Amino acid sequence: MRKEILERNTNETKVKAVINLDEKAENRIDTGIGFFDHMLNLFAFRAGITLKIACTGDLDVDGHHTVEDVGICLGQVISKALGDKNGIARYGSARLPMDECLAQVDIDISNRPYLVFNAVFSDRQIGESDKYRVGGFEVELVEEFFRAVAVNAGMTLHINLLYGKNTHHKIEAIFKAFGAALGQAIKTAGDAVPSTKGVM
Repeated sequence: MRKEILERNTNETKVKAVINLDEKAENRIDTGIGFFDHMLNLFAFRAGITLKIACTGDLDVDGHHTVEDVGICLGQVISKALGDKNGIARYGSARLPMDECLAQVDIDISNRPYLVFNAVFSDRQIGESDKYRVGGFEVELVEEFFRAVAVNAGMTLHINLLYGKNTHHKIEAIFKAFGAALGQAIKTAGDAVPSTKGVM
């Protein structure tokens, strides 16, 4: 069973992540940011995995360290659980609607980390003390989260928000599509290295 535990402690955050790629059970997620917890739960559900994340961070500063460090841990724990990656499908693609929004996410678990992120959440002018938020979550952190995941999981990740109006729906569509695409990519599809090079 592809299950791993990872802990990461810094002066800014303390994160513990537990993942099971072969079981879909109750997810337990507590980062101190309710909207972010909701998105992570939706992601795990769509991926068909079990995810437990506990994070305490310097939210008195802002949510940046918490969101980025959770992304780092999620990427690392996914990589650990996949091991040598033998037999995985490797590629995943999902085009997912959320009411008026449509998101497309494509993944290659390739050991070549790269993020393409095309999503606009608001054309509002953001001042130094006026960050655009949804439920207390700073929307600019969506890209930071996925960059941390891609780099630490060793995946090429393309995220394209094709259209939409409601910011909550836009972000939700992206997280759900990411989960659906990852669920495809991590499926076992044989016992060989999924590369003509013979290595990942």
